[in-house]
Amino acid sequence: MSIVLGPHQYGKAENRIVRVYRDTARHEIHDVNVSTALRGAFDAAHLVGDQSAVLPTDTQKQTAYSYAKEKGLTSIESYGLVLGTHFVDDVEPVSGARIEIEEYAWERAVVDGVEHDHAFVRKGQEVRTAAITVEGKGAEQKTWVIGGFKELVLLKTTGSEFKDFLENSYTLLQPTTDRIMATSLVAKWRFFEPAEGWESIDWEATYAGIKQTMVSVFASLHSLALQQTLYEMGKAVLEAYPFLAEIRMAAPNKHHFLYDLSPFGVANDNEVFNADDRPYGLIQASVLRDDAPPAGPAWDIAGGFA
Repeated sequence: MSIVLGPHQYGKAENRIVRVYRDTARHEIHDVNVSTALRGAFDAAHLVGDQSAVLPTDTQKQTAYSYAKEKGLTSIESYGLVLGTHFVDDVEPVSGARIEIEEYAWERAVVDGVEHDHAFVRKGQEVRTAAITVEGKGAEQKTWVIGGFKELVLLKTTGSEFKDFLENSYTLLQPTTDRIMATSLVAKWRFFEPAEGWESIDWEATYAGIKQTMVSVFASLHSLALQQTLYEMGKAVLEAYPFLAEIRMAAPNKHHFLYDLSPFGVANDNEVFNADDRPYGLIQASVLRDDAPPAGPAWDIAGGFA
């Protein structure tokens, strides 16, 4: 038996970058959290402490900040592509890079009915995410892009059932044909590069359209189960966007239980509920095209070694 070094990577986690565009009196702001991880010929650093091939994590940090100015930071997917490609193309020992980004959206403050030019209020709906993986150099280089969001809280007060489920001696849950359905949705979708190249994708319009598609299906579908809702949401997204290979979703079921008001002689006709936060059902699903290109390392998260 011998002991060998396994897969490894290193990087700079959670660089909080705020990019303000001041080209006109009407400013724009992009607020992101960027994590970088590099993979490549770093065995010697682990085996004998030789750092000669190691680009410091602080250098990765400085690059991320400078690229927000040099290359621009408008769409997190395009920014991540440029940053990841730089590390692989321009740093000799690096054979792969993973860039993970969260974006915290702002909207303009409204004063006397008019949007303010340089004052903003944090949007509170969801956190937009992206993950870009670049591997190989020159003609062998390949790139994978994951878009997504987390913490999108959705709720509807009717149009949801849960009945005819498997029961055994431990089953206490009562079937229902009319319930509140709520979740804090995480969704991630994998792009494949169009023949026209990544630059042909309108990242902002695509993100807004995917989110709206999912919200519309959630709202309008009469749901027999959260599982069914997730599948229909994912299916609608893939039908609308031919350059998406798959979508993965995680949906904690934020339970709302009808509260018993009978001890007080009060009728409760589906009007007063207890919102339980724990424990909760966790429903996870993926929807993909049957001819989707291989995912490769697209889903290999930077924090996968923890």
